[in-house]
Amino acid sequence: MRFGLAFRGSLIGLVAALTLSACGSSGTDSGKPANAGGLEKTELTIGVVPVPSAAPLYIAMEKGFFDQEGIKIKTLPIQAPQAVMPQILNGSIDTFMSSYVSFLSINDSEQAKLRLLADAQAGKSGIHNIVVLKDSAIKEPKDLKGKTIAVNALKALGELTMSAQLQVHGLTPLDVDFVAVPFDQQIASLETGKVDAAWLVEPFLSGAQTKLGVRTIIDTIAGPTADLPLDGWAATEEWVTKHPKTAAAFTRALAKGQKIAAEDRNAINRIIPTYTKISAEAAAAMGMGVYSTSLSPQRVQRVADLMFRFQYLKRNVDVTKLLASSTG
Repeated sequence: MRFGLAFRGSLIGLVAALTLSACGSSGTDSGKPANAGGLEKTELTIGVVPVPSAAPLYIAMEKGFFDQEGIKIKTLPIQAPQAVMPQILNGSIDTFMSSYVSFLSINDSEQAKLRLLADAQAGKSGIHNIVVLKDSAIKEPKDLKGKTIAVNALKALGELTMSAQLQVHGLTPLDVDFVAVPFDQQIASLETGKVDAAWLVEPFLSGAQTKLGVRTIIDTIAGPTADLPLDGWAATEEWVTKHPKTAAAFTRALAKGQKIAAEDRNAINRIIPTYTKISAEAAAAMGMGVYSTSLSPQRVQRVADLMFRFQYLKRNVDVTKLLASSTG
């Protein structure tokens, strides 16, 4: 099995096929927000991956929750924290979205000391599947032995969750060949026979099911990976230590957006097209994960344990020590 330290989360690969709107902002343009409440910093640049997990941020911006905390937000499109690490380390980016695979990988590599501020989204059955063409000879999981499976990125969430699922069916990660193929190219790779199966996430999954009738061989968010946390919001330990009141204010405002997203699917459907090129119709039709309303280190620990088990990490970690509240 190939090992490495540069990882991406499952949904990070989705960015390649989504186009952002221009960088957004909340608050006014005339100086710092009033009544800042002693915040160390009132104008924040937020690194955002344009995926459904980011919906609560944009809901919170639209509802004025950051304004209420005395914070002005500027969003900056990113594909993964690794790609903008210099800006994160020099403070040009204050907080950012990260898949938990990326977050834990960066800390393990000692490239930076990151701390978790808030949870974003957990997986749900039916949104991340291994699929094949409808006329494929692959009928059940054991038929994947010796086959080539497309993933958006190697050593990321797709490969990680598939490794756990393969074991359930008596296989190991060494029994298949994982190949990196962007999500928007995976169906073509299936049709031309370059790969035998593909790991697809929403909205590509529902699109492929509707247009090509692909068949699901394994739901990768089930069994040992059921409800697995996908991503969250983070900052460097140095930034959190220097801006504790600002970090708390950011988290409070975001939590209000998370609550709305968790309770109102229509709010999600409406906001997603404002920062991606996913249509309102596609947003309403696709499967969605679960928006978290609290940050549970025990849940995130499951990701760390899986990564250590399959040798994505050099050492296992205690996630409770990676929370922003543990800093200092």
